[in-house]
Amino acid sequence: MRGLILAVQFLTRLPTPRLATFDPAWLTESARWFATVGLMVGLLLAAAAGAGALIDPWLAALAVVGVWTWVTGALHLDGLADLADGLGAAHRSPERFLAVLKDPHVGSFGVVALVMQLATKLVLVMLLVQTGTPWLAWLLLPAWARLGAVYWSGTMPQLAAGGQAERFGWCTHWPSFWLSFAALAAASAWFAPALLVAPLLWLAWRRTLMARLGGVTGDCLGAGIELSESGLLLALLLVAKWLPDLV
Repeated sequence: MRGLILAVQFLTRLPTPRLATFDPAWLTESARWFATVGLMVGLLLAAAAGAGALIDPWLAALAVVGVWTWVTGALHLDGLADLADGLGAAHRSPERFLAVLKDPHVGSFGVVALVMQLATKLVLVMLLVQTGTPWLAWLLLPAWARLGAVYWSGTMPQLAAGGQAERFGWCTHWPSFWLSFAALAAASAWFAPALLVAPLLWLAWRRTLMARLGGVTGDCLGAGIELSESGLLLALLLVAKWLPDLV
């Protein structure tokens, strides 16, 4: 269970047992639990959506986005903001890009990215609550996004030596990856077919990073998780509106 505890500690703010010792190499084995941690996050989102929907869809949306931000400690939002600042200020210079990523301050590009992402999630969640999206969709969505981070870190060069992406990309455990993939695909096909678009979003983000940067950093992983979540919310909404029999 050491790997699961580390994955929960890294990806969330949920309380966990303390480990007596720590070895950075253990982070590699924790990556196999990323989808499981996503399910934990999704369970909290489903509870927030259900409770808020008893009063008003907008309240449900606010509750979901609030829980989403709290339980992750805004970790992935921070990655999105840093990446936006880096891309906006780098002017196609890899050295400048990495330098901006290391800057702890948030620039105008990052602020705009944060506002747009939170507003996007708020509106999409509200519309999904109105459609009566099955609670299992909320459970599975964050798991797909976090499994994508394992895929990106294991299939792209690491741009920052010693960065978070490198730690998780040392030795991706592909058997557990494909097992998680198969489980999520089976559950999604039965309960929320729209989420099967997730691998396409993974591929699109990988292609974007390779074309723009030639590799991946920890901030790229966080940004990819955020963008994947928004993309999956949109996919759920489009299917609910156009193909309601699949929901």
